[in-house]
Amino acid sequence: MQKVGAKPQVADVFGVPGRSAVRFMAVIMLFFFAFPGIHIVRAAESAKPQVIGARVAGDADRTRFVLDMDSQVTPSISGLANPYRLVIDLPEVDFTLSPDAGKTGRGMVADWRFGLFAAGKSRIVMDLTGPAQVDKTFFLPAVDDQPARLVVDLVRASPKEFDAFVQESRARNQGKVKKTTPKTNRLAASKSRDKPLIVLDPGHGGIDNGATGVGGTLEKAIVLDFANLLKKKLEESDLYVVHLTRDDDTFISLSRRVEIGHELAADLFISIHADSVRRGRKLARGATVYTLSDRASDQLSAELAEVENMSDVIAGVELEEEPTEVTDILLDLAKRETRSFSNYFAKTLVTELQSAVRLIKNPHRSAGFRVLKAHDVPSVLVELGYLSNEHDEKLLISEEWRERMANAMSEAIHGFFRPRLARKQQAPSQ
Repeated sequence: MQKVGAKPQVADVFGVPGRSAVRFMAVIMLFFFAFPGIHIVRAAESAKPQVIGARVAGDADRTRFVLDMDSQVTPSISGLANPYRLVIDLPEVDFTLSPDAGKTGRGMVADWRFGLFAAGKSRIVMDLTGPAQVDKTFFLPAVDDQPARLVVDLVRASPKEFDAFVQESRARNQGKVKKTTPKTNRLAASKSRDKPLIVLDPGHGGIDNGATGVGGTLEKAIVLDFANLLKKKLEESDLYVVHLTRDDDTFISLSRRVEIGHELAADLFISIHADSVRRGRKLARGATVYTLSDRASDQLSAELAEVENMSDVIAGVELEEEPTEVTDILLDLAKRETRSFSNYFAKTLVTELQSAVRLIKNPHRSAGFRVLKAHDVPSVLVELGYLSNEHDEKLLISEEWRERMANAMSEAIHGFFRPRLARKQQAPSQ
């Protein structure tokens, strides 16, 4: 028996008695020498710079933003108007900050948020109280026990000066924007495929957390988990080709989500969310299915569409103006047909969900959700539940409930495509 206070022996550490402990260590050392790649992978994983602190100081005329870091990085700073925002792009970093960091600001910074924006790229977005300009940016190296610091100094500016900064930063970043692929003919692509193609769209991601539940559940995480579960169930049926708009914690703009459905010539697009509401918190409970409409069916739908359509603003994406009216007759007809199919699927989905999970009163609703605006892809937005309701939040993190929900949605999808699949099966015998 080992005496109290004695140093642990090798056998104590590894739980291997006697001389075999020495052999065990030899095997471990041989393993790492035989597979040196393990060292490389772990070193690469830990090589990302870390942001270990952040603060804002100053007043309405001069404000300083400071990031404490463990190594130096080169930032790219740009501005966005309507509303006034400052965007700091960094190589991918680990933010080891408090969850409350950025919720309040100071001086010219109203608040700020941070997170992964895209693969290899992290972003900080500041909401400004008014037009500002970057007076200077510099990096202080680590000294003694003080971390390295990235410092951004802002000073008050006129709207004209801020607009000039926005234009300059836009021109600088234009060469970095990826071009989208050419539009496809959805009808031709659909006919040439053996299986319907479904796009599942887990909302939010990366710098955009979405809603936060009363117990701390993040919308972006819960909807990604559910989308993966639904994808697995659909693929197990071997009836469909299923794509996700995102399969990790990265940000995808609303317009890009729509483009993905269009470029893949999808036969169905399902955007998955679990929002929070500002009004009627105790009343908003249960799953809801939304389709696109020019006028919201009710106040709650209008409120949710407004929140969802702010995703690009939250992530520091420049908003593009949308056409206010349709001038192409064929495009107008395609939109009407798409909305008809979207409404049909929504009703099919509600019917299946009624026997499986709790639904909100009047579960098929509509509003002007930007993510549903593909003119040639039937699209719906499904609220799994509302994270602002503690009962819904408990269900959303329950494996049993998610199984029921995924099974019901799978059945609705089977029902929607059943006529098409039946025609495919009959085609060879004709």
